[in-house]
Amino acid sequence: MQKNRSSTLSIVIFSLLLFSYSCTSDEVRFKSPSANLEARIYQHKKGLLLELTRSSKVLVQAELGKFIFGQDTLGLAYDIEESRTGTKDEQWVPVHGEKSTIRDNYRELSLNLRDNASSPSSIQLVCRLYDEGVAFRYHFDSTITAPLDKELTSFHFAQDHQVWVTERSQGPYQKMPISSMESVAERPLVMQQSDSSYLAIGEAALVDFARMKLIAHPQEEAALQVELEGAVDLSQAKHQSPWRYIMVANSPGKLLENNYFILNLNERNQIGETSWIKPGKVIREVTLTTQGGLACIDFAVKHNLQYVEFDAGWYGNEYDDASDATSVTVDPKRSPGPLDLPYIIDYANKKGIGILLYVNRRALEQQLDEVLPLYKSWGIKGVKYGFVRTGPQEWTAWLHEAIRKAADHQLMVDVHDDYRPTGYSRTYPNLMTQEGIRGDEESPSTEHTLITAFTRMIAGAGDNTNCYLASRVSDKMGGRTAQMAKAILLYSPWQFLYWYDRPEASPHKKGGAGAAQGIIQADENLDFYDQLPVIWEDTRVLEGRIGEYATIARKSQGAWFIGALTANTSREVHISLDFLEEDKSYEATIYFQDEADLEKNQIQSEKIMVQRETIFSRKLPADGGLALIIRRE
Repeated sequence: MQKNRSSTLSIVIFSLLLFSYSCTSDEVRFKSPSANLEARIYQHKKGLLLELTRSSKVLVQAELGKFIFGQDTLGLAYDIEESRTGTKDEQWVPVHGEKSTIRDNYRELSLNLRDNASSPSSIQLVCRLYDEGVAFRYHFDSTITAPLDKELTSFHFAQDHQVWVTERSQGPYQKMPISSMESVAERPLVMQQSDSSYLAIGEAALVDFARMKLIAHPQEEAALQVELEGAVDLSQAKHQSPWRYIMVANSPGKLLENNYFILNLNERNQIGETSWIKPGKVIREVTLTTQGGLACIDFAVKHNLQYVEFDAGWYGNEYDDASDATSVTVDPKRSPGPLDLPYIIDYANKKGIGILLYVNRRALEQQLDEVLPLYKSWGIKGVKYGFVRTGPQEWTAWLHEAIRKAADHQLMVDVHDDYRPTGYSRTYPNLMTQEGIRGDEESPSTEHTLITAFTRMIAGAGDNTNCYLASRVSDKMGGRTAQMAKAILLYSPWQFLYWYDRPEASPHKKGGAGAAQGIIQADENLDFYDQLPVIWEDTRVLEGRIGEYATIARKSQGAWFIGALTANTSREVHISLDFLEEDKSYEATIYFQDEADLEKNQIQSEKIMVQRETIFSRKLPADGGLALIIRRE
């Protein structure tokens, strides 16, 4: 397992000096650090607009600052009373992530706006322009006491562009023009404007506000509008909104590579000492028995996993409000037991394996302040928060407070189910991962996984519940090496593996959470997963088209792990290895399946020597994948 990374700042260059920008009474213009993007904020008959331009081409016009408070509308006619500017260029080190260091480099403009048309109220608009995109948020006058009922921020485009839409965080994606959207769309919403222009629209730093989704604009064909999930008490939200962002890239792969953009919009790490925050690979224990727990621990030791998670049912029926999450009382509908959890925890500690517990939101909402210190005293390392309520301000605030409270007791967290990250794992890195993804429990097609890779994964880590031996792998999801590729493509610092499988020494006829389908035989070759890291020093998207194919390379401790996946048609993959060091030789281990192997669940592997100049080529069958591990000779 990799050593935990420090969150200490490595390089900081910060300035509040004025940068070059132009300003008149009607408009303000400023450019990103490398000047590849320009933003213009100006008055229009529609109201206050932000226009984002690249290479003299307008990408989007965002209508800003309109809100409805009961019968009153704020933002009909703003006057710019004051403007302030600043720049920032900082390198910071995440506790866990897809890169070992992240650059936070932007130019910032703050405008004090007063609406004299409908009320004397004012807001502050803060706009940050990065080379990767633009973000803005609102700071409200503390004198505003009425609930915020609607935010009318909207995004306007020159054409009715194609977008990839899912209504639910775990729902199926569909590609359609903006005008065909009939319901809300999850964020980030990815848009293709041309073969060399892609946008992603979303929100960052959602902590105590109502969740934002996007809808087709009610009056314009090629436009989107913010839809909040309920009213907002501004005092509870500290009188500020989350960030609304527009990421910009020339390819979907670059959008994914730049997903640190969302982390940069969140506050710095608020946890002091972080050595207890440890990424790792996880197997879930589904039999809810002592025998099954010990078998999973022994399996974890043998196969370089770091955690065993006890799934739903260990404290009773998770859907019964009377179930007590402070007691080990196995749900008889899940398993007949017996389950001696204290003995298992002690055994795991002696073996260097951490124990994680699943707890449904019903128990968490009633017992959170009781169970967190209790689990810490038991020696538990983390908790999976199950079926959490999300969307309205009340539950958004509750969940993030529950993450902070877990940190107070040095407990890591995995959030299930309807929760998509907005970068809070920078601020509280004990938030390891989250679902909010149509993962392998849903048997997604390879095409759908290749949509997920370039849409959902822009938001951050996704607990995809990687399968291996289950029949659905070959029947529906492209085979075992496709699963290997997905474990590289879909990032998560807690990587759940063998989701529907159990070790051979586990009880074979016991029940458990989910229908465990595969018995992992003692002689099963699990070499790839044994070597797989979960956090990375560098990540590069070598190629990719949404829903069609992807090849991603990630670096860990000098080795490169490459996953390639293709969807509905076979494809010849050509991978340039020009990211390797010059004049060095490497050994590449290739895991692959041809079409006959897919039906037989057989994996082939071979070793070849490669160098920086090598172009690796291999034909992938339809819905197939391959994985490579490249190490210095």
